[in-house]
Amino acid sequence: MIIYPAIDIKAGRCVRLYQGQMDKVTVFSEYPVEAAKRWEAAGAKYIHIVDLDATVAGELKNMFVLEQIVKSVNIPIQFGGGVRGMFAAKRLFDIGVSRVVVGTALIKNPAMLAEACAVYPGKIAVGLDVKNGHIAIKGWQEETDINAVEMINELEKLGVSRIIYTDILVDGTMQGPNIKGIKSIAQKTNIPLIASGGISNLKDIKKIKKLKDLGIEGIIIGRALYSGAFTLEEAIKVVDDNVG
Repeated sequence: MIIYPAIDIKAGRCVRLYQGQMDKVTVFSEYPVEAAKRWEAAGAKYIHIVDLDATVAGELKNMFVLEQIVKSVNIPIQFGGGVRGMFAAKRLFDIGVSRVVVGTALIKNPAMLAEACAVYPGKIAVGLDVKNGHIAIKGWQEETDINAVEMINELEKLGVSRIIYTDILVDGTMQGPNIKGIKSIAQKTNIPLIASGGISNLKDIKKIKKLKDLGIEGIIIGRALYSGAFTLEEAIKVVDDNVG
């Protein structure tokens, strides 16, 4: 199981949001590149980056910062935010991003998602951002009436390589992950799942680790790491197969 330290970029800075609300921002670093280097030095095997400005604008916004991060670390980058067309996906892979996360296009442009999965096999993930059981899009600002679980079959047909499941109502709150939601998605698909949202302590990580046999491949952690609730080294140790 992989721990993905998260770097959310807004106006060039490393921030965290509360429940995805753009007006509830905590700035953790003016220098996202330094944050990435820090996570790499602490043992990260992968970094998860989101361009928050892009999620709302629908186009890539913080490319300079992203490029600097890619050049500064030697571990793969998983990136999401504003990927609504093939041109954006190509730009990201061209600068060295390893995996691209598509969210809004799942609903608004499924043909693009299908094409991306075909052109970049094994490199396209879907961000399943869920609020009250329904998928939210456009940087979580627009809630649809589409049930998240009902989309699973479609994702398997498309050839999506990973599902990143985020419960918006617990994201950034440090109130604990939605274990029930994670489990319900994982049980209905063979696509590897990455869980995100609400991690507050090492016990939360242990709870998700117990679901590993359901296909939970990784955990994205943001605020808990930045606030010092625990270290990345401690989190990685918990998911190590030799640790209970």
